[in-house]
Amino acid sequence: MEFDDEAFVLSARAHGETGAIVELLTQSHGRYAAHIAGGASRRMKPFLQGGARVIASFRARTADQLGSATLEPVGEGPSALFDDPLALAGLAAAAALTAQALPEREPHPGVFLALEALSSALLHPEIWPAVYVRFEAGLLQELGFGLDLTKCAATGVVDDLIYVSPRTGRAVSATAGEEYKDKLLALPPFMLGAQAGLRPGEIGQGLDLTGHFLETFVFAALNKPLPPARVWLIDRLRDAQRL
Repeated sequence: MEFDDEAFVLSARAHGETGAIVELLTQSHGRYAAHIAGGASRRMKPFLQGGARVIASFRARTADQLGSATLEPVGEGPSALFDDPLALAGLAAAAALTAQALPEREPHPGVFLALEALSSALLHPEIWPAVYVRFEAGLLQELGFGLDLTKCAATGVVDDLIYVSPRTGRAVSATAGEEYKDKLLALPPFMLGAQAGLRPGEIGQGLDLTGHFLETFVFAALNKPLPPARVWLIDRLRDAQRL
């Protein structure tokens, strides 16, 4: 089995004295793990960071074998964010979520494109937290747990949607949700495509929303907690008063 594909590095761990096992999100083949000879070297380490963009050449004797790969870096990758620890935390959280939530060897080109969009947005501090929330919503969609924010689940109206049902992931209008508002999740306007600037608290509401469904419907089924990298991201956003 052989293929060449564009990929993002999701994680890497040492293997033996000089090698590394690297998890990749490939554009056309999904999430793959591979042995990288020399992966522990100083030359290789910079582009084995989570979120690094590479071209991977994968080789394996059989389809179910671990296989090996050679990697060619594309662009600056995480090094472009070294002066912005908060953006690096966002990239690390996205990589960790992808690595732990996606099934192996199942194509998910939509997730690849979403990670690509997020990587570009991370260069723009004023917008990337909102793009990150949309990345998590897109990941839920790819995994079959997409939010339905098109109309009110109770009345069918399309205006004044300010809540989401924590059970179904469907939007609820202000009027229909008034009686149950303490049990509903807040729906920040930017997730509906609102053009006005972000208001204080919207990013936190968005992360609470996507985090609830990731935890309840994705990671609970995997018997895992949400990745620590996501928890650290929220802590850092809170410290930076970005929530």
